[in-house]
Amino acid sequence: MAQFTLTLTLLSFLTASIFMSSFVISQPPLNSAEQESVYRVLESVNSDIPWRSLFPDDLCSSAPHGVVCDYFSDTTATSAHIVELSFGYVSDYSPNPPCNSNSTLDPSLLAPLSHLKKLFFYKCFTQSNLPFPDFSRSFHSSLEELVFVENPSLIGSLDGKISGLRNLRRFILTGTGVYGVVSNAIGELTNLEQLTLSRNGFKGDITMNAFQNLKKLKILDISDNGFNGNVPDSISNLTGLLKLDLSFNGFSGRIPENFKCLKSLQFLDLSYNNFGNYGLPLFLAEMSSLKEVYLSGNVLGGHIPEIWENLGGIMGIGLSGVGLVGNIPKSMGVNLRNICYLGLDNNSLEGVVPEEFGDLEFMSELNLEHNNLSGRVPFSAGFLSKLGVKLKLEGNLDLCIDEGLKSAKVSGKLGQLKVCRQPDIPKTALFYESSCPRGHVSFAFMSFGFLVLLCFRSLFR
Repeated sequence: MAQFTLTLTLLSFLTASIFMSSFVISQPPLNSAEQESVYRVLESVNSDIPWRSLFPDDLCSSAPHGVVCDYFSDTTATSAHIVELSFGYVSDYSPNPPCNSNSTLDPSLLAPLSHLKKLFFYKCFTQSNLPFPDFSRSFHSSLEELVFVENPSLIGSLDGKISGLRNLRRFILTGTGVYGVVSNAIGELTNLEQLTLSRNGFKGDITMNAFQNLKKLKILDISDNGFNGNVPDSISNLTGLLKLDLSFNGFSGRIPENFKCLKSLQFLDLSYNNFGNYGLPLFLAEMSSLKEVYLSGNVLGGHIPEIWENLGGIMGIGLSGVGLVGNIPKSMGVNLRNICYLGLDNNSLEGVVPEEFGDLEFMSELNLEHNNLSGRVPFSAGFLSKLGVKLKLEGNLDLCIDEGLKSAKVSGKLGQLKVCRQPDIPKTALFYESSCPRGHVSFAFMSFGFLVLLCFRSLFR
């Protein structure tokens, strides 16, 4: 099976190289130093493939899928240079050179590639431990994208190893064994637009000024590490930020109110940290660009505030297990017209489920389970059918569903809810309305007729 996969991969390389060659016949060739550099990098990533014999010609006219050239002109001539190297088989649509169990990376091999802008590794370093490479040398200064995805055997510290990459725009390091702290040195990368350090082994406090100079940053994701302490104040200076993900760490204290300065922020995830019992942050009302906000797993406490009037663009809200009490405000159903996901489960909410939720046409998942909600489920059969098992109401002992909805088999898991009791009918009602089938004389009408007959007979005695 492995041999079959390798054969398919090689065929993909050859097909791609033939396709590319038809477009660059008239272009200048790649210089020999860069050609040799690419061969050596390919061999270090996967020595099982005979790269030199498979691709003996100019790599700018015939190369594996992940090797990309570009052409640069000045006043005297046009020259060819390698601008991208991507390794690790992703799919048939992106058949990058596959890595093997002995993959290594020596940044010095890249020295001749003076125009290299992107370096990408996917599942390349998975078995033998490899210390994070040192990219601090000046000959890597052209790099704009450095990406490592799912490389668990990549270990060690980042300290001083990326400080020379002053043109770096995207730095993605996710799913590795890299550990240590994030120091102020990260702030030297002033051209960064994306910094993703998720699912690694980082820990400890982040200095307050760590992100102070990253004015161009659009995405900051440091989720799923071991960070703790207070959230760095410098984050509030990143006014162009679109996504902020600090989830699954140990951050504590109060959710910083200066986050309200992030006027462009669309995605905010602070879930599963140790933020304290200060209630839901009221400053969210001032962040009208928000599309998603997730605070689950922090014991914030308090009531759900009336802050939703200016947040009509929100599509996802996660407030699971945050210690909420009191009623669910109707204003959520009135104002959150674009909401697709709402999670209020595992709190201590009480009262009825707002019927306004049933009018939210884009709702695809509503989780209210394990609260103290009561009364009738106020939704139509169509709403129940649309959400199906994504409508979660279990664990509310005083919540009930009408028998007609339950028997209609559109209630998903709502079969566990009890059937609502029919209201008791006062005895006096027998004289005003009938429950008899149409075509039968009511008991009330018969009684009235009998009284009239008695009165009529007494007049003629």
